Amino acid sequence: MELKRVVVTGFGAVTPIGNNTKEYWENLVKGKSGAAPITLFDASNFKTKFACEVKGFDPLNHFDKKESKKMDRNTQLGMVAAKEAVSHSRIMEDNVDKNRVGVIWGSGIGGLATFEQEVLGFAASEGMPRFNPFFIPKMIADITPGHISMEYGFHGPNYTTVSACASSANAIIDAKMLIQLGKADVIVCGGSEAAVAASGVGGFNAMMALSTRNDDPQTASRPFDKDRDGFVLGEGAGSIILEEYEHAKKRGATIYAELKGGGMSADAYHMTAPHPEGLGAYMVMKNCLDDAEVTADEVDHINMHGTSTPLGDIAESNAISKLLGEHAYDIQINSTKSMTGHLLGAAGVIEAIAALGTIIHGIVPPTINHFTDDENIDSRLNFTFNEAVKKEVNVAMSNTFGFGGHNACVLFKKL
Repeated sequence: MELKRVVVTGFGAVTPIGNNTKEYWENLVKGKSGAAPITLFDASNFKTKFACEVKGFDPLNHFDKKESKKMDRNTQLGMVAAKEAVSHSRIMEDNVDKNRVGVIWGSGIGGLATFEQEVLGFAASEGMPRFNPFFIPKMIADITPGHISMEYGFHGPNYTTVSACASSANAIIDAKMLIQLGKADVIVCGGSEAAVAASGVGGFNAMMALSTRNDDPQTASRPFDKDRDGFVLGEGAGSIILEEYEHAKKRGATIYAELKGGGMSADAYHMTAPHPEGLGAYMVMKNCLDDAEVTADEVDHINMHGTSTPLGDIAESNAISKLLGEHAYDIQINSTKSMTGHLLGAAGVIEAIAALGTIIHGIVPPTINHFTDDENIDSRLNFTFNEAVKKEVNVAMSNTFGFGGHNACVLFKKL
């Protein structure tokens, strides 16, 4: 059986540095930080008092009051990103067969703020079970693709992928495989996360995973820097429209790139720490290259997972050196988490959109907040520190790794 080709025909984003893809890309190139003091709850007693929140997001600008109350912030952000992607792709204008359009969405946690609110309310009610009737459908991780399908009448494959921070990258890979197999013509894929809540920040603080640079939040996310002290929690959503190549050509769609490869692997090592030698990271990138039938020396750019954690940045850097050999020193690599923070389950898709941007615009956004080299990281690698670089990119990869050792990698190629 000959596998079908898969291309990108639209995208949408709601991020800490831009509430649509145009704003997001422009601020990536400018090197703008999305970190600021937390406003979504009172964080004054927490070890970390800042995060990368989505700025100026009012759900009533997108939904009526009644509908808004039925959705957790996680779903609201996802719906807005999907709406931009659907509009961008023109699939509704071109009257595609909705029975052949699916939605595959990633979320690592789901409606955390709703869960927190309802449980605290129950605890305060002295055991009286007074729960909101929308508690469960607001909280469950799979509700966002359900809402998207209901909004547009898409009857194709519909589910959620959950693999911690790799969730939306796995959604992209699943969507690719279903289209390749002829199970759908178009899939709206992506992910959302809204975990900037007391339980989210408190939980990651307890793990010693978050930066505590409260005196200077905007420089707190500093991947590959010697003085990095943890990741910065972010929130947001992203969506990519994947489409079968001939289907896209037939309707005259704008094709932005081809999704050539998707790789997956497991560290099989530790609940939260990466394999010290970057074994899983190396395997997932190799699997992605093999799937794409692309050689290592064809790669022009890698958007790294690069969370700004002491162990993770070293392991991933070593894996890239092992995979690409001397060619590793000829390419631009970066971590856009230095600007957006870590969007957990939505990280994979918003970073895939950043990788797509390098192909479309010929610019590689910077890794900001680099001050001091880490002697444990090969200084010959070009991390695109502090300033964007103009570069023709024909092949771009994006890495996303999740707690539990879940690794995913996607590869886009210019047509």
